[in-house]
Amino acid sequence: MAATAELFEEPFDVDEYIERLAWRTPGGGSKGGAEAFDPKRLLEEFVNHIEELKMLDERIQRRVEKLEQQCQKEAKEFARKVQELQKSNQIAFQHFQELDEHISYVATKVCHLGDQLEGVNTPRQRAVEAQKLMKYFNEFLDGELKSDVFTNPEKIKEAADIIQKLHLIAQELPFDRFAEVKSKIAKVLCNLTLSHGLYNLSSHQDQGYAHCVDVYIKQCQEVSYFRNDLFEDTATLCQRVNKEVREVFSSPENVMAKLIQNIFEIKLQSFIRDRLEECKKSDAEEYLKNLYDLYTRTTSLASKLAEFDLGTDKQTFLAKMIKGIFLSYLENYIEIETGYLKARSSMVLQRYYDSKNHQKRSYGSGGIQDLKERIRQRTNLPLGPSIDTHGETFLSQEVVVNLLQETRQAFERCHRLSDSSDLPKNAFRIFTILVEYLCVEHIDYALEIGLAAIPSTDSKTGALYFLDVVQQANTIFHLFDKQFNDHLMPLLSSSPKLTECLQKKKEVIEQMEVKLDTGIDRTLNCMIGHMKHILSVEQKKTDFKPEDENNVLIQYTNACVKVCGYVRKQVEKNRNSMDGKNVDTVLTEFGVRFHRLIHEHLQQYTYSSMGGMLAICDVAEYRKCAKEFKIPLVLQLFDTLHALCNLLVVAPDNLKQVCSGEHLTNLDKNILHAFVQLRSDYRSARLGRHFS
Repeated sequence: MAATAELFEEPFDVDEYIERLAWRTPGGGSKGGAEAFDPKRLLEEFVNHIEELKMLDERIQRRVEKLEQQCQKEAKEFARKVQELQKSNQIAFQHFQELDEHISYVATKVCHLGDQLEGVNTPRQRAVEAQKLMKYFNEFLDGELKSDVFTNPEKIKEAADIIQKLHLIAQELPFDRFAEVKSKIAKVLCNLTLSHGLYNLSSHQDQGYAHCVDVYIKQCQEVSYFRNDLFEDTATLCQRVNKEVREVFSSPENVMAKLIQNIFEIKLQSFIRDRLEECKKSDAEEYLKNLYDLYTRTTSLASKLAEFDLGTDKQTFLAKMIKGIFLSYLENYIEIETGYLKARSSMVLQRYYDSKNHQKRSYGSGGIQDLKERIRQRTNLPLGPSIDTHGETFLSQEVVVNLLQETRQAFERCHRLSDSSDLPKNAFRIFTILVEYLCVEHIDYALEIGLAAIPSTDSKTGALYFLDVVQQANTIFHLFDKQFNDHLMPLLSSSPKLTECLQKKKEVIEQMEVKLDTGIDRTLNCMIGHMKHILSVEQKKTDFKPEDENNVLIQYTNACVKVCGYVRKQVEKNRNSMDGKNVDTVLTEFGVRFHRLIHEHLQQYTYSSMGGMLAICDVAEYRKCAKEFKIPLVLQLFDTLHALCNLLVVAPDNLKQVCSGEHLTNLDKNILHAFVQLRSDYRSARLGRHFS
């Protein structure tokens, strides 16, 4: 039966497959079959079939490798196409932005052109109106009213409006020459008034109408602005005027629009210009606050005014009014914002370092510094002499709060004052300043100082301050991350700049985490070094091999007491300095090194029976200390060490039983033997035979 891949298709049963192979082999069936059972022939068939299976496996493996290569090739091609599409998308987005800017520019030009056309069209309309009135006046001179407006009953209101205008014009003419015409006009006007009640203040489309509107707008403002709040006064004025113009004027929406335009272009523009120009060059902080406040109050006022009827497109009209006032200030806003933020951030940092009487050291990048950094990351060795910071971390929450507060205000101003197309890139510029001064100039600098202040492992001092740096850095990271999520993310939620910001944030945090890891590792080494120094000074050889076995009064050695006291302080300090999973990670590493130190330390001495008991008491105390780590692995290591110490005192005949106990059964025999060799009776009691 030839081996093919189809034979192994699901469902596949091994026993059934071998049974079929045996039955198809001559002499391979049961002994009761037609042909005698031939085991050699069956074995030969199995061997041949195994070779076929091997060849089939090789063919399948080659096919799999070929398919994998093809898959990898297609994956690379797909990745390349995705990159090309991303680039095309970026180019398309840039083109879209350029098109949007061009559309905005064209729209501005169109609005300006509309204003110019309106300025030309208004005098023309007035001239046409005057010509029509002259025509109607001639009809009164001739004594015959021929125009359709006078003869058509459905146009009675339009006729009344014309006659009212003619009446006003007639009042200006000499009485002796035009007495008859005046009389005719007055008679017709009187008849219309008495019979139809059409004479009212809404009928004034004459040349004096525009002048009347102008006078009204001027006079209503003269009696309205008495308080110090121009914006509230404007809102109150427009609320009152809106009711009046609806009762008096035939086109109230045009009167309201003209009033608002007059207020914006004269009163508001003058007020805002005076407030901003006086501080623009002398006080950037005051200028930015005033700009933000005035722009916010102006847009708020525009929202209130949008409730009134101002014509067809009041939103565009109000936006145009606001733009006319603030355009020159908003064009270079971000340059002033970033310049002020840099200067302010630099001043906050310098003021802090001056208060500490500290001259900043240079830890710049490039050249030797980069080489030192790579060596330090790979070897964890201190480079250069250790410096004494006298416990100062050079991290200040007050400084951090000030920098974050300044940046938060900058983000708020950026959100309000930036054009929607410029908002993402402006917000990114502010974020890069925050990263530069908070993360690099303050936190990263403090980490460098903290690393330089860590003493060497053979130092005899137990004063370690890097964990204080870690604690404060963790707090600052949380504040930094909160501002990133609360104030920056909403400004970039739908922009490609969001990815750029997230990447920059990730790079900065990873860079600092490397230095934190390095500093914590070196700090742990220093802790172990100081504990080693305590043991070397306090631990005496006679502690574990006393001269008088019957006169041992202490429960545990002085070295053990001092080491445990030091370890408990460091455990508490580690716990207070870390957060989250970092606590367990660092304490696990510290506990493992602590165990290694005690394990190696105990192997330096020879133990009598009473000395072994004292060693067990010491390890029991170390184990109590290990429980405070609250790390199962550390406690397990000290449980095992405690069990090993039992080998120092157990009777020779019970050694094997103790070695097979719960904590020692899985240990290497060499480790057990090494501990037994520390007994003073090792040779005399021939204890080595138990491990041969």
